[in-house]
Amino acid sequence: MSLQVVEVWRFPVKSLLGERLDTAEVGPQGVAGDRAWALFDVATGLGLTARRVPELLFAAGRLRAGGGVEVVLPDGTVTDDDDVLSGWAGRPVTLRAAADMTGPRRYESPQDAEDEERGRWNPFSGADGAFHDNADARVTLVSTETLGSWDRRRFRANVVLAGGGEDDLVGSRVRLGGAELDVVRSVPRCVMTTRPQAGGIARDTGVLKTIHRELGGALAVGALVTRPGRIEVGDALVRL
Repeated sequence: MSLQVVEVWRFPVKSLLGERLDTAEVGPQGVAGDRAWALFDVATGLGLTARRVPELLFAAGRLRAGGGVEVVLPDGTVTDDDDVLSGWAGRPVTLRAAADMTGPRRYESPQDAEDEERGRWNPFSGADGAFHDNADARVTLVSTETLGSWDRRRFRANVVLAGGGEDDLVGSRVRLGGAELDVVRSVPRCVMTTRPQAGGIARDTGVLKTIHRELGGALAVGALVTRPGRIEVGDALVRL
């Protein structure tokens, strides 16, 4: 197996567009700053995701040099103000830091991805710490071979690897740069992979259908960090 890092990503605000990096520090919660904030619906208390609010994928989250986060709205407005964000979202929302939040993090997912409008939406609990959906997928990795012709931005992986065969790493420990990871699971996919987003990515329901038909419903692998360290573009993945 020969896999090499070609892209590193962090997504500071859950379900918003992220930042492509040359290098990143990785710790127990994953890539530093990844999913460290999320927008919450004030009325329901639910975290907003692009499952329920696809428009989130037309805004971007970015870390400030001096700390904290800001949101870049589709019209170019840069803000962290709840009133401004609420005006854009069309509902009262609040931007919360994972570090300041206690209690369960609840989100929604459609029961039937083929009939979102009339179907039921089921609540689910996300991970503690950073706002990941799954506690055992703090760093996600996907290969260019698995992606094929699909735009890698649909899948919001932290690490894109040149090569293929990442599914064979499940159950293994690997080294990437100065970090070591336990690859725990394949990552199940949901309706978010079909969503349109900024950058010319159109809605495509065929993506999820193909993942279920040909890949058993999963694409990419999720890992836990066993030794913090730095990951850089160009690092080779070493199976330990």
